[in-house]
Amino acid sequence: MDISDSNKVSVNCSQFGNYSSPCPSHIRPLSVQALMYCFLIISIMITVFGNLAMMVSISHFKQLHSPTNFLILSMAATDFLVGFIIMPYSLVRSVGKCWPFGDMFCRIHYSFDLMLSVISIFHLCSIAVDRFYAVCDPLHYSNKMTMPVIRGLVVFCWSVPAIFAFGVVITDSHVSGIEGYELLVACFSLCPITFNRLWSIVMFIACFFAPGSVMVGIYVKIFVVSKKHAQIISKMSAKSDDETNHNLSKKTDRKAAKTLGIVMGVFLSCWLPVFIVILIDPFLKFSTPEDLFDALNWLGYINSTCNPLIYGFFYPWFRKSLRYIISGKIFDPHSCTAKMTTENH
Repeated sequence: MDISDSNKVSVNCSQFGNYSSPCPSHIRPLSVQALMYCFLIISIMITVFGNLAMMVSISHFKQLHSPTNFLILSMAATDFLVGFIIMPYSLVRSVGKCWPFGDMFCRIHYSFDLMLSVISIFHLCSIAVDRFYAVCDPLHYSNKMTMPVIRGLVVFCWSVPAIFAFGVVITDSHVSGIEGYELLVACFSLCPITFNRLWSIVMFIACFFAPGSVMVGIYVKIFVVSKKHAQIISKMSAKSDDETNHNLSKKTDRKAAKTLGIVMGVFLSCWLPVFIVILIDPFLKFSTPEDLFDALNWLGYINSTCNPLIYGFFYPWFRKSLRYIISGKIFDPHSCTAKMTTENH
């Protein structure tokens, strides 16, 4: 579509509303904008500083250098970048309903947005695989989940989404065949998140359904195995009349169920709604309200906010390392050898 003719653009822009300027002002009431800024800025700060604290903790303290924590470190780096380079610009777009940074930066931002979101999901899947071997095959865990294997997973988690995201966005294949897309961008200076029918299906399957199914399957298996372990311990306790061990097995069982429920609940709550909309919106002629789509997209970002809380604050070693950081003890030359935990995580 040729949008170089300004008269043609002016005429066709009327179909999108009454706004003739690239960035119309006062679209939202100031009170609404203030509330949005407060909530989203707080989310950004938690995402940036929470994941930064996770990165510093695992990198600094030698006792935390393990295959599992290396995966968590890589995921924290991904979520940190989401909060540092993606969410601030998306904040401007969401509150002002406008993209004032130009078409080229829109493509760059879009590429990194898609890439980092998928990388974060792939890391969650990789951590699920790691936990599967740790719980279901503990005798062979150290032989299967070696550092070379972990490095391979990290390379896969970063490289495949990068190639996919930049390839799709740079070639404009994700908007191929969508009538009015270029005109919409030209009229409103927007940076919309849009996929045609083909790529909406590919996105849903490759970036959510496939890794999500693996995660659900793995965590269900982990939960079943944990239940069996707890039942075995419970039977052994019953035979020995050891009430303490019996109560301990029940407590372990409840903790496993709670942890797995939180992990899967947060993941599905954050990502399922936006991927469903991405899947069905092209088949509904892109009739999803802009504000609803934007809110669901931010819900996906919030998963990067929740990750340091789930994989960090639930671990005693992270709380202890956080105290070192806040108190300034981390600047002690010998602090890197401090004992963070009595267990291998």
